[in-house]
Amino acid sequence: MRGSDENRHPAIWTHSLRSLFALVMVAMLIVVSATLVGLDYRRSRDAAIEDAETNMRAFVGRLVDRLGVLSGDTSALVSLVASVANSFLVPPPERLNDKIAIMREGIMRSPHIDGIYVGYPDGTFFQVVDLAMPAWRMALDAPRGATLAVRSMEKDAEGKPVNRVLFLDAAGIQFAERRSTPTGFDPQTRPWYQAAVDGKVPVPTGPYEMATTGKLGMTISQAHHGNGKIVIGADVVLDTITDFLSRERLTDGSVSFILDAVGRPIIHSDPAMMRRIMAAKQKYDPVAAPQNDPLIESIRLNPPPPGKASFVDVGDRTYLVVVTPLASALLLSGHRVVVAAPLDELMATANTALLQGLAVSGAVVVLAVLSALVLAHLITKSLHQLTASANRLQDLDFTTPIDVPSHVTEISTLNGAMNKARDAIFTFALYVPKELVRRGIESGQFGGRAAWRQEVTALFTDIYDFTTISERHAPEEVVAMLSEYFDIFSETVHAHNGTIIQFLGDSVFAMWNAPIADERHAEHACRCALAVEERLQAFNEKQKAKGLPEFRTRFGIHTGTAVVGSVGAKERLQYTAMGDTVNVASRLEGMNKNYGTTIMASGAVVAQCRDVITFRPLGSAQAKGRATALDIYEVLAAGPVAEVKMDEAQTGTAA
Repeated sequence: MRGSDENRHPAIWTHSLRSLFALVMVAMLIVVSATLVGLDYRRSRDAAIEDAETNMRAFVGRLVDRLGVLSGDTSALVSLVASVANSFLVPPPERLNDKIAIMREGIMRSPHIDGIYVGYPDGTFFQVVDLAMPAWRMALDAPRGATLAVRSMEKDAEGKPVNRVLFLDAAGIQFAERRSTPTGFDPQTRPWYQAAVDGKVPVPTGPYEMATTGKLGMTISQAHHGNGKIVIGADVVLDTITDFLSRERLTDGSVSFILDAVGRPIIHSDPAMMRRIMAAKQKYDPVAAPQNDPLIESIRLNPPPPGKASFVDVGDRTYLVVVTPLASALLLSGHRVVVAAPLDELMATANTALLQGLAVSGAVVVLAVLSALVLAHLITKSLHQLTASANRLQDLDFTTPIDVPSHVTEISTLNGAMNKARDAIFTFALYVPKELVRRGIESGQFGGRAAWRQEVTALFTDIYDFTTISERHAPEEVVAMLSEYFDIFSETVHAHNGTIIQFLGDSVFAMWNAPIADERHAEHACRCALAVEERLQAFNEKQKAKGLPEFRTRFGIHTGTAVVGSVGAKERLQYTAMGDTVNVASRLEGMNKNYGTTIMASGAVVAQCRDVITFRPLGSAQAKGRATALDIYEVLAAGPVAEVKMDEAQTGTAA
């Protein structure tokens, strides 16, 4: 009968009141919190897109302003030269000084102009070049002191071409002249001449790669008012535009570029893409587009509506894109500027707000659970306290006692057991440095007997004449002095990312780059030794004031490969380093007394940090028990000193 009753009435799903109450509260809070977080995320997303669109339009506005300034300055200069009646209506060498004076003044006032020139219908040519660009200096083999070069392609009395280059100093005074073989250059064949001849207004040409400098540039040219066959041109370097595009970014992954009328990229914010664009063209030809950029191809094939923000999918990434025609500037007029930002980066703030909202919601849920637990007579309070105590033990924190009174026998027993464990671990930590254990656990290197080769920097110290000090003072007094002395080492080594491996009587063995990796381990070891030496000065002052002996400490530092790990018996391990590197550091410490130095380092240490630590070379020496000699140095200060380096160079030469 009992079996049949169980079959008719299956077991009912049951939970404690505490669990049911907490479950209902959590469910309600999750629904409400999720709704609020979702609405807030939507508002943040819309605001981020709106802000990005506003910033993109402002960016385009600043770009147009820059292009307008370049266009205005250059076209004003070209128009000025085109209006000068006498000087420029005659070909060179006629009125050469007048030409130079006017064009020099203009180019000195316009640092973005690479050069300004005049082409004549008889094939003569006159150009003033700014020698600030290294490419021009190399191409013209400019003499020292030259700031401007004047290139003149003239015809002599017999009508034969003559090419001259004049060099001017900063005051505009000609001090050198060089003649060259005519190249057959005819300005009438150049696009800038053909675009402006017989015209009335300035005309842009390009962009293209400039023949001499290799820079991306454009030309603004205009026919002379008095003779339409004479054309004045100025080359504008577009570096300021490329720098502006690469510098002004909404996010790290944002890009901006300028497309010509057929969708070819002319300028790109990514320097690598800019190099590819320049490499994909023939010399003197318009810039040609590489066909392997998916974003450019997508915009070229499916142009977004101008002036409006659109979403463009490229692979697994979505971009917010704004395409704006450039219509207000003479340079690049008719081109389009494209600003594109990855949507995921634009949404970073919104995503952060989402995570914060989720965190707040989670906190509310946790509070709800805690409230349910409180209403259910705080049954788990003692367990939480014990868990917190266990976490403190895991962090080797012994400052807070474990005191969790409870009427539950199991919790009371567990409290007593954890107190015994705390006392045992505390006693253990007195013999094994807490920091060494913590770092070893963090690095995952404490897993039984194991050792491996690793580059480390080892530091050994010793107190000069410590045996005499011990003989003249009571053991208790010596221990007290050593304890304060070792406190200085413990604090300073820890502050410089090192680990004290062992205290050996009055000596200290410290190590860097193990168990925690440290790329600057040699530098940190040197800085630590200097810092300890500085603190020991104050320590010794106190010793003198008390009538106690001073502790004169010697340091030895060496960098090299050592066998690092946990070694020892099965039930008694020690984390240490062994090998020649450790032995050399110990030998260097002892060699200080032979040289009257305090901190001695090997050449291996110097090789790693000579730029940030000042060393004094001491020559080569034979360390005890070692077959090969060592280059040894005294560690002087943190930071290179010019005078010391001079001494070092002289000492090295003498050696």
